[in-house]
Amino acid sequence: MKNKILLLEDDLLLSQTLCELLESEGYEVTPVMSGNEAIDITFDVRFDLYIFDINVPDINGLELLKSLRDADDTTPTIFISALVDLNSISQAFERGADDYIKKPFFPEELLIRVNAKLAVKNSKLLYNDLEYNPQTKTLKKNGHILPLGEVQERLFELFIHNTGQILDKDILMECLEKPSPTALRVALTKLKQTTGLNIKNIRGIGYAIE
Repeated sequence: MKNKILLLEDDLLLSQTLCELLESEGYEVTPVMSGNEAIDITFDVRFDLYIFDINVPDINGLELLKSLRDADDTTPTIFISALVDLNSISQAFERGADDYIKKPFFPEELLIRVNAKLAVKNSKLLYNDLEYNPQTKTLKKNGHILPLGEVQERLFELFIHNTGQILDKDILMECLEKPSPTALRVALTKLKQTTGLNIKNIRGIGYAIE
């Protein structure tokens, strides 16, 4: 499945150039020319990456990103802007930007940053409203960090890496400090309540998430 990119750029020539470059690399790009267009389409489509100019019609890129972040939209965002003052750059990162490229730039530079950003994003594991980064062991629910205890974290890792597979009770009990069937049931109940994982008891065999 292609990664989807929303490109907000009101310079038609630059927009076309970037679309052609990104699409040649296998990305699916949706170009828009105003902040309102961008907001409208994010209601209907889930994107993997946003690329926003700042000075665009209706709603500028900074306000747009703030609105998206306030709505718990954590989609990685790269700004491309002719604004090179420290205040603009600072505001961009304060409002949740992941990267900032100053115009003029080589289109290939943007491609390098896009590839890097999506490589990191694609390493994350998604389950309903959960997002787990195995490298940093960070779990987010609806964009907010969800802290887990040590036992819950070990159990969660087993389940998220084995979605759809039945995990033997003995394997799961190895995650516990004082293993017992009762302790396992308690730990799994707590994990379900904390994360919302749909953990099923496969009688006589083990547990699984679908």
